[in-house]
Amino acid sequence: MDMPLYEHQQQTVDFLSRAPRALITSDPGTGKTRAVLERYYQARKNGETTKRMLVLAPLSILKPSWGDDIEQFTPGLTYSIAYSKNRMKAFQMDTDIVITNHDAVKWIANNAEDILTEFDWLVIDEFTVYKHRTSQRSKATAYIRKFFEYRIALSGTPNSNTILDVWHPTLIVDDGERLGTHFFSFRAQVCEPKQVGPATNMVQWIDKEDAEEKLAASVKDITIRHRFEDCLTIPEHSKHQIYTDLAASHLERYNELRETSLLELEDGDYIEALHAGVLVKKLLQVASGAVYDAEGVAHTVNTERYALVIELVQQRKHSLVAFNWAHERDSLCKLAEKAGITFAVIDGKVSAKERISIVEHFQKGDYQVLFAHPQSAAHGLTLTKATTTIWTSPTYNAEHFQQFNRRIYRAGQTQKTETILIAARETWEPAVYKKLDSKLTRMESLLDILRNITELEPCKKQVN
Repeated sequence: MDMPLYEHQQQTVDFLSRAPRALITSDPGTGKTRAVLERYYQARKNGETTKRMLVLAPLSILKPSWGDDIEQFTPGLTYSIAYSKNRMKAFQMDTDIVITNHDAVKWIANNAEDILTEFDWLVIDEFTVYKHRTSQRSKATAYIRKFFEYRIALSGTPNSNTILDVWHPTLIVDDGERLGTHFFSFRAQVCEPKQVGPATNMVQWIDKEDAEEKLAASVKDITIRHRFEDCLTIPEHSKHQIYTDLAASHLERYNELRETSLLELEDGDYIEALHAGVLVKKLLQVASGAVYDAEGVAHTVNTERYALVIELVQQRKHSLVAFNWAHERDSLCKLAEKAGITFAVIDGKVSAKERISIVEHFQKGDYQVLFAHPQSAAHGLTLTKATTTIWTSPTYNAEHFQQFNRRIYRAGQTQKTETILIAARETWEPAVYKKLDSKLTRMESLLDILRNITELEPCKKQVN
């Protein structure tokens, strides 16, 4: 049976019919993928295009998000997935859509003249991957854009760090028509320098107060945004912190590193933080329970935090737990196994095929907890069996933070959900969570402006 589009998805389809080059900044969980596929399907059906679509997306969601949505919602379209081992074969197959990961774009650029002549649609999922204009990946994408008439870029977290993150993805979409073709000119318009060191060239570029308004006014004709809470009615979500106190010996080791930038290990060697950035990273490692030496070996300081996480997991039917360090993963798995808790792990070592299987089993209720690294599980995965997201320790990446939290708070969720942030007092951890909030506040400011200037009729809320 055909599943009708939600009203906000239909609005997105209609918008794309008027804007062949567009930015979709709707919240995670609003069904951006399906709307794009529906628009492409209609374009093929009514003869607007006879050519193919190329989708660039995070590796973790090539099949779980794009492949599954094609099969479920637009079964009239065919697709192939190009992994590193079968790229040329996937492009040579007679399919409407080729789906591949962002790292493939350099290979695509090298083979563009041979493989892209049959394409005229380019879809970039999570376009913030291309925010750094000087990266090889960004340069390759800027090169291949000329092969595509239709260009659509998607992200629910477009400027998680600064307004500058939006410049290069927009250039890829519109060839610089709205924000200009020169990065430094754009930066001068929306940012101002702040000296952060003794040398005159030690500056940080800070968003101006009116930066969001300027950018939104420039891209409003190619941008559509829907806020999750405006479109779907699902049980409420809450977020709260649980504060812990480091044991006296643990706090002593933390302060030793903080005050001297040196930490003596049991074998007599030292961990040395050569500058402030490394020091903060090492302090966060120590606070979380271990610290890494120059060879990448973890030296355990204290394991009490992992027992707290497992206790929280035991109190709930199904949870999603974020870990940032390998020592956290290993300790959590060991304690879960000892407690008889069913679990699975998603991180960079898990293959795409394994990831699909893990998600399917988790959604069936086969695991009480899923331990996941935010970078590997932040995008595209639906994990609505869980009702709680637990952060073992904070991340500095605002995009991963927000996207990861949306894995359980999204369409399909039927229960109240919560996010738990674990932070140790007298450490950097509370400050990092506060920093995340400030980054997200700036991002939400831009997104609110984009939503308000989107010329759409208010859509009826859909009951989940």
